[in-house]
Amino acid sequence: MTATSGRSGRIDRAAVQTRFETVISENRFTIAVVFPVIGALTLVGSAEGLLPAPLEYNPLLILFGTLVMRSPLVVGLLPKIGWWALGCLGLLTAYTYAIEIVGIRTDWPYGAFEYTIQLGPMLFGEVPLALPLFFIPLVLNAYLLTLLVLGSWAANPVFRLTAAIAAVVAIDLVLDPAAVAVGFWAFDSGVYYGVPVSNYVGWVISGTVAIVLVDLAFDRETLLERVRECTFILDDLVSFVLLWGSINLLYGNWIAAAVAGVFCLGLFSTDRYDLELVVDAVPEPLRTRIGNR
Repeated sequence: MTATSGRSGRIDRAAVQTRFETVISENRFTIAVVFPVIGALTLVGSAEGLLPAPLEYNPLLILFGTLVMRSPLVVGLLPKIGWWALGCLGLLTAYTYAIEIVGIRTDWPYGAFEYTIQLGPMLFGEVPLALPLFFIPLVLNAYLLTLLVLGSWAANPVFRLTAAIAAVVAIDLVLDPAAVAVGFWAFDSGVYYGVPVSNYVGWVISGTVAIVLVDLAFDRETLLERVRECTFILDDLVSFVLLWGSINLLYGNWIAAAVAGVFCLGLFSTDRYDLELVVDAVPEPLRTRIGNR
């Protein structure tokens, strides 16, 4: 009886995983392209006072959009998340809250900053409760892309960790200028589109801890195999580049936009994003309409 139940549980989990993957695969264009484009327009509209009050910086819409764009990464990684990985990610979650609260209260290590809007419920009235949803996927995206791009070099822990930490900091070179531009948070002063150098020193510190925990969480070989076989697992990074890269372009943050372009090159170098795949991801009715024109 117990064996049957356990076996049935495994079958059910596999069926659920397959269903999730089918939904993501069938809606890649909507998730990875439509959602970030709408998100960029909504955030810019909020920053410029062009939206009605119920839509302006609506936290529910922000959280919902973020969850949808994160879904390819989450679904892609689910088969590789066991108890050990869950424990490491749990530690990373606790660390994420801790370092942000320290940063808010002491101005270390990021420099003096504050949230200028509420990104959903706030923990202790200071940091967003959904902070891990915003931060941890960025670290995971940087790590997974690093594994793919480095190839055999990823076997060397010095190269792997150094490159992944650099990728995390590069992600913030895109994120923070755009987030400041649309009013998510603000620094007292900054030389890089309103962002101080101290912020990136802080990201080196927090990114190092985060990358080490992610590296400990997974078996690199089996994770790399999963990344190679799951075509949509990095679609969240595509969404990130489209959302924050386009906002940087709109506000003339040219260096930040160029860094987003480097991530585009990195994604294309993985041989999973080309014109044919992009076309295949477009829903059939839309492809037909475009073809008729």
